[in-house]
Amino acid sequence: MEHISPLIQELALILVTAGAASVLFKWLKQPVVLGYIVAGIILSFFITEDNPEYKNIETWAEIGIIFLLFGLGLEFSFKKLMSVGATAFVSALFLVISMIGLGYLTGICFGWSSMTSLFLGAMICMSSTMIIIKVFDDLKLTSKNFAGIVLGILIIEDLVAVLLMVLLSTVAVSNKFEGKEMLFSFFKLSTFLLFWFILGTYLIPTFLRKTKRFLNDETLLIVSLAFCLGMVFLATSAGFSSALGAFIMGSILAETLDSERIEHAILPIKNFFGAIFFVSVGMMVQITSLSTYIVPILVISVVVILGQMTFATIGVLLSGQNLKTAVSAGFSLSQIGEFSYIIAALGMSLGVIQESLYQIIVSASVITIFTTPYMMRFATPVNAFLEKKLPVNWQNFLNKNASGAHPVNQNNLWKKLLTDMGRIVLIYYFISIVIVNSSLAYAVPFIQGWLPGLKGNILVAAVTVLIIAPFLRAVIIKKNHSIEYTTLWNESKSNRGPLISTIIFRAIICAGLIMYLLFKLLHTNLVIDFALAAVILVLTTFSQHTKTRSRAMENRFKENLNEKEKYHESKAPLTKGFVNHVLERDLHLSEFAIEPYFSIVGKTLKELNFRQIFGVSIVTILRGPFRINIPNGNERIYPNDHVVVLGTDKQMELFQTRLEEKRKKYENLGESSVPKVKMQQFQITPESQLIGETIRTSGIQEIYDCLVIGIERNEFSIQDPDLDLVLAEGDIVWVIGEYSNILKICEL
Repeated sequence: MEHISPLIQELALILVTAGAASVLFKWLKQPVVLGYIVAGIILSFFITEDNPEYKNIETWAEIGIIFLLFGLGLEFSFKKLMSVGATAFVSALFLVISMIGLGYLTGICFGWSSMTSLFLGAMICMSSTMIIIKVFDDLKLTSKNFAGIVLGILIIEDLVAVLLMVLLSTVAVSNKFEGKEMLFSFFKLSTFLLFWFILGTYLIPTFLRKTKRFLNDETLLIVSLAFCLGMVFLATSAGFSSALGAFIMGSILAETLDSERIEHAILPIKNFFGAIFFVSVGMMVQITSLSTYIVPILVISVVVILGQMTFATIGVLLSGQNLKTAVSAGFSLSQIGEFSYIIAALGMSLGVIQESLYQIIVSASVITIFTTPYMMRFATPVNAFLEKKLPVNWQNFLNKNASGAHPVNQNNLWKKLLTDMGRIVLIYYFISIVIVNSSLAYAVPFIQGWLPGLKGNILVAAVTVLIIAPFLRAVIIKKNHSIEYTTLWNESKSNRGPLISTIIFRAIICAGLIMYLLFKLLHTNLVIDFALAAVILVLTTFSQHTKTRSRAMENRFKENLNEKEKYHESKAPLTKGFVNHVLERDLHLSEFAIEPYFSIVGKTLKELNFRQIFGVSIVTILRGPFRINIPNGNERIYPNDHVVVLGTDKQMELFQTRLEEKRKKYENLGESSVPKVKMQQFQITPESQLIGETIRTSGIQEIYDCLVIGIERNEFSIQDPDLDLVLAEGDIVWVIGEYSNILKICEL
């Protein structure tokens, strides 16, 4: 008998248990993640850390983390991070910092070590993206104004979680808080993130465009996984975690036009390995010892619920939103997220946290996840209570800054010029530094292997200078002919000195980088280095070839960075300016898909009268590739239309209820109850009412929705009979239709 590998046996055991638990939790209408954790708890009775099989499960779990973070990166994107706005940034940072502090104090109160307390704060400072999105869908909250703020906060929390994983690893390894070491780790992480984001954005979208005709779903999946695991290798080689590499590659691919296809292709793999990871989380829970930790489990659960709710509400208020939006957002974030398990596993692997903390945090996570839907529902009565009990002047104070975007002074030319210059210098000079250091670290040993001595170093120096020349030219030249620079130059002679000094400063730092490269490779003195650097910069600045390369590289990067945004803007029903203008008020826009069974299908907007009944306005109707902006009253609603609606939260809620009033009826309609079409024959008897009627006048087609496909008369067969054919006694009629209707025809 053929022997089955233990790896396959363990995988089968995991999937059987996880599958049964997930079906059970679906039936109970609970998050599937909890089902996986319960499956792991069940398996923990059979497979413990002492078993050799446990190591294989840890390997599966590590793969699960990689694909989970890759999937989160695909949903993240750095462009999305920049677009979530000040509200999400202020709220998320306030919430994360406050919860880390609260978690740390809670751990200290329990008598835990500083390291364990710090890890506790990191575990409870982030909410669950997966759970919140699911509950939003279940409770029909996605069209609410606060939902966008919550999702923006979750995006920033995802990035903070990745940064925390790296920083906590540094602290754990040194086992102490050293500001210098932490600063170096943060700089190293920032450098790694920025370099690969820039290089990835420059290369990968172009590669996907060039190979688009070869990338069917199968090939795209393989290529995406290759990118993911390649970045995992690079991240681990640089001293970072595999999860960080997967997240970075996901965020790079999220900027491409193929991101949705990649996300769709990777989803089954992400779900598969994600399930294994969450099962492994459950396996680390020792159910028999939970009674020992019941007090910290309950305390931490209460700390998370009340802390997240309070600090998130305050954070959203501080960002300028009104009280109602802040309360709704705060009550939505009151649970422990998936990253907590990853951070807990990190602490366990480094041996810096107590094993009991893992048991506690997973148990508290289960409790807070169960309470999430109830907390979201509880936000409405709490908000009503506050509006009723709070003094009017307090409410006015809390709501006075809820005005949306604040205008920026665009007339400050110096501020705009220096800001733009600073950004350009930071990006291009940073790229040049990375290239120079990479050449010294990797190119020199490689070249010296087959061209030793000074000749090899001269070759490395020449190639490196040629590579960084377009970037150095951009540092020196960019913005020197901009409108701001020209206006300031012509406006006053007193501006010319500072303007020239900006060019001199940029030239000096570029010369310094070249001098550093030459000194390391050629070991020349300062005077020769400076002279060579000056000559190189002059040639670089005035070289037409370098100018062309610099502009081509910049245009390609901008094209790749903005291609997805431009594509979606071309398909969007409304401009960004209009959307931002609307968001400054209590109104917001939501898009609704019209299902074929909705009761509004086939009716005109005039008949539906949405504005008078609900107060909402239909701004746009999206119909396939066509867009109908500001439709008139005679426009009809058709199946599979998408309507963009303008209104307040309350108006949207009433509109959605009306829109989907038939959803439950059709959701509960099982496949077995759907009438099926079949082919059947019947004979016209002497007493039948059909004798003497034509097929057209008999009502077989018009009344009973059946199709006559043939008639047998005497010894002849008539296929596809004419509608004016008269039916006679003894005819055998072949019809296609629903069986119940055919029976009714036979009774005529």
